[in-house]
Amino acid sequence: MNSSSRSSIVMRVSAALACIIVLGMSTMLISYWLSERAEHDSLAINIAGSLRMQSYRMGMLAAGNVTEAGEWQAALEKMEKTWSNPVFIPFLNDKPKISELYSKAAANWREQLLPAFTMLYQQHQQQNTVKLQPVQPQLQAQQLQLLLDEHIQLLDQLVNQIQQDAEMKVRSFRLVQIIALFATLLVSAVVMYSLRVKVEQPLRQLTAMAKRISHGDFSYQTPVTSQDELGVLAATFNLMSKSIANSYEHLEQQVDEKTKALQQSNSALQFLYESAKLIIENNPGGINYDEIISRLGKTIAVSNLELCLTTIGGDSPYLQIKPASEVNTELCKKQNCYKCLSSRGVLEKNNGMAIYRFQLMRNDQHYGLIVCRVSEQQLLSPWQEQLIQSTTDQLAVGMSLKADEEQSRRLAVLQERNAIARELHDSLAQALSYLKIQVTRLNKAIDREDRVTMEDVAGELREGLNSAYRQLRELLTTFRLKIDGNGLKAALESGIDQLRAQNAMQIDFHYSLGNVPLTPNEEIHLLQIIREASQNAIHHSGGKNLRIRLWQGDNQAINLEIADDGVGLPLTPEKMNHYGLAIMKERARHLGGELLLENRTGGGVLVSFEFIPDFIKVRQKSGLIISDVLHGLQP
Repeated sequence: MNSSSRSSIVMRVSAALACIIVLGMSTMLISYWLSERAEHDSLAINIAGSLRMQSYRMGMLAAGNVTEAGEWQAALEKMEKTWSNPVFIPFLNDKPKISELYSKAAANWREQLLPAFTMLYQQHQQQNTVKLQPVQPQLQAQQLQLLLDEHIQLLDQLVNQIQQDAEMKVRSFRLVQIIALFATLLVSAVVMYSLRVKVEQPLRQLTAMAKRISHGDFSYQTPVTSQDELGVLAATFNLMSKSIANSYEHLEQQVDEKTKALQQSNSALQFLYESAKLIIENNPGGINYDEIISRLGKTIAVSNLELCLTTIGGDSPYLQIKPASEVNTELCKKQNCYKCLSSRGVLEKNNGMAIYRFQLMRNDQHYGLIVCRVSEQQLLSPWQEQLIQSTTDQLAVGMSLKADEEQSRRLAVLQERNAIARELHDSLAQALSYLKIQVTRLNKAIDREDRVTMEDVAGELREGLNSAYRQLRELLTTFRLKIDGNGLKAALESGIDQLRAQNAMQIDFHYSLGNVPLTPNEEIHLLQIIREASQNAIHHSGGKNLRIRLWQGDNQAINLEIADDGVGLPLTPEKMNHYGLAIMKERARHLGGELLLENRTGGGVLVSFEFIPDFIKVRQKSGLIISDVLHGLQP
């Protein structure tokens, strides 16, 4: 057995329990043995005591004058049977003193008292038979009394000896119980003391250490006083505490590093947010680049930052923001910045300085660059490079948005000019051409002095001028018409309110496109079609009611209906404001639909138009593409 097994708490506790169990079992076995030996002592005392009574009874039977033979014989057999009782056998074998007294008393009975009782009994029987007088009865009674007293004394000694032996067994049993009690108490005290010293105190120390560890105190070390399980556990706790202390210290360092990194990331995100806000809220031409570069330098803790902005095709900056230490220097010492503009992301070392270049590029267009200069011993960290690159990307987006906005304005101006040219061509240009033809007729009529023709031409000129003037006013109204931020519905309601104010015709307007997104081009064309059709109905229908409905059908197409209750279309409707009708049809074709005019059954004209907006077309096209892809994936 090794030393660790000898010092094991489990082994010590097991040994203590084994001792207690052995002690208890021994006590029970000894007690059982003693109780087994004393089991018949009380019976032996009773039987030995009954010998005295039987001796007296035999004496009375022997001395009696009228004693039957059967009664005498039964008493004699009972007496012999009592002397031969098996209860005396253990005493005869194991107790010499009791055996000696038993033998002496039995011999005295058989050799002295029984013959005397028998002789006396026989004499009485003979006297009763022949009627003889007793011979010296007093003398015989005295001798018999002496023999009986002597025998009774022997029996008393035998009973007392058996009683003393039983009492001795009881005392032995008590002694065993007392010894077992004190032994149990002693073993229990030893075990409790051992548990207190070897288990309770180390456990209390381990518990105190665990509490300190739970409160963050990893410096406490519990003393190792034994090599048992608790000693190993205490050593393990000490080692664990040291490991936790080292890990905790390392973890604190990591937390400090992560906190610093998070603070840097937070500062970077805050800077990017504020920069994006400045770029979005301000016109790209009015961005405060000095503030952005200054904040960038403070965020990355670098003071030597330079921003150069160039045109798309330029080779030198039109705006240069230099570090504070170089504010008073000239704009740029180089006449050609091609090297800087073409060296994207290059790290260059020169005279102990490391130079970083970050290009402002978007969609393969160069807008400038940011130059960062630091010491060779303090190169930029990855997060600093990433933040500068993100800043250049934001500035490039801002410059690109500026270019896109300017291009959008150019396209809008060109589109508006095309629309004006188209409107002038379809209205005033044709009207002026018609007037020019009438002037030619007028000149020919003057040469011929054809007064009838001159009057007819004059009327045509008057009518054409009036029509041209009316079309000019409508064009001016059309060009002034706009859709503000309130949307198409508000613009339509405003135009309809103006029509209601200009005439007495009742106009019923129903609009159900609140959840349909329309492009600005679609809104303009719808607004112009409704306005032109409504003015035609007011000027030419002669009706009292006008109904305008604009809604989305079940096929997701936009439907427009403009109906009046007037005189209806003439047989040759092309002569009735044919310029406005042509413009409406052209607008309908631009939206991808066809404008229809027809007479209503109850009178009046119905103008109907249906088209699918671009938003629905894009969705349908996407659905078709997805459907085709899914169909291609099917086996």
